[in-house]
Amino acid sequence: MRCPKEETELTAGQMIPGLPTQDCPDCGGAWIAATDYKRWQAERTNPDAVPAPKVLPSSLETDFQPAPLDGRAGLCPECGYYLVRARINLSKVPFYVERCRSCEGIWCDRGEWPILEQLGIDTHIGSIFLPERQAQLRRLETAARERQATVEKLGPEIANRIFELAALLEAHPQGDFGVAYLMRHLQK
Repeated sequence: MRCPKEETELTAGQMIPGLPTQDCPDCGGAWIAATDYKRWQAERTNPDAVPAPKVLPSSLETDFQPAPLDGRAGLCPECGYYLVRARINLSKVPFYVERCRSCEGIWCDRGEWPILEQLGIDTHIGSIFLPERQAQLRRLETAARERQATVEKLGPEIANRIFELAALLEAHPQGDFGVAYLMRHLQK
């Protein structure tokens, strides 16, 4: 098997105890065969345990820097299909986990697995590839950009007051009346 990011032969390894991988000696990435991941996952998930989180954490405070080849598309080392990517947000910079649509093997670039563990999604990796999870991430990113733009345009003091007012209006059963009042007042 060859590395999806480099043209290097993968070697047998073990990312964490009990989870065999095929590792790239050049880029430090690891291929996890679907059968190995599912066996490892089954050993760690209790049927009575908490299921995959409905809402993934939107960020994590860390100094992690994605691997230089994280943005490069890759082919599955097992079956040759293109690997699909799921974006994982961090406080400073996102990274991508890749998975094969055909065989469901997983590619983690150097250093990504510990972040997945910290986020609590290492045993639920399949959930990050669901369309509703990716849509949720886009909504969170849009809201964060909108919030940041509000702070930049109005300054932190006014922006924080607006955020407080927005929360009050959202929680009030007649909050739409307050929004309409503000809109009419600002259109004059």
